[in-house]
Amino acid sequence: MSNELTRRDEISLAGAALHGAPWKAAAVTGGTAAAVSFGLGVILPGSADLTWALSLGIVLFSLVTAVGAVSRPERGDRVTRQARLWALRHPWRFSLYPALGAAALMYPVQLVVDGEGVFGAAFDALQGGVAVYLITAFLALVFRGRGREHRSLPYGG
Repeated sequence: MSNELTRRDEISLAGAALHGAPWKAAAVTGGTAAAVSFGLGVILPGSADLTWALSLGIVLFSLVTAVGAVSRPERGDRVTRQARLWALRHPWRFSLYPALGAAALMYPVQLVVDGEGVFGAAFDALQGGVAVYLITAFLALVFRGRGREHRSLPYGG
C-alpha cells in the first residue's frame, strides 16, 4: 500500500484542515483592512485605490484563515486534527490551496474593478497568491513544532 496522496486527497486534507478556521476573525480582519486602506486613501493626499484595498483585504482574509487553522492543531474533531497535523508536516503543499483561493478571489477584482485585461489581471492575482503562499508556508513551518508531539498521523510524514 502506497503512502502517496493524490491531488484530490491533498485538496480534501487542506479543506479539512481549514474546517473550523477562524472565518469570522478573518472576515473582520480583511474587511477592516480594506476599509481602512481605502478610507486613508480618501482622506490623505493622492487617490484612493479600491483595487489595492480589496486585494489587501483578500490577502489578510486568506492568511488569517490558513494560519488560524494550523496554529492550533489540537482543536477540532479527530479528522480536523489529523488534517491540520498533515498541513503542518507538509506546509508547502497545504499553503498552495489558500494561495489558489486568494488568487481566485483577486482575479475578478483585478479584472472588473481595476479594468485590467485578462492577462494583466491574472498576473496581478498570481502575485497576490504567491504572497499568500510564501507567508502561509513560512508561518506553518513556525507552527510545525506544535504538531510534533502527535505521532499518530495516518498520512505519511
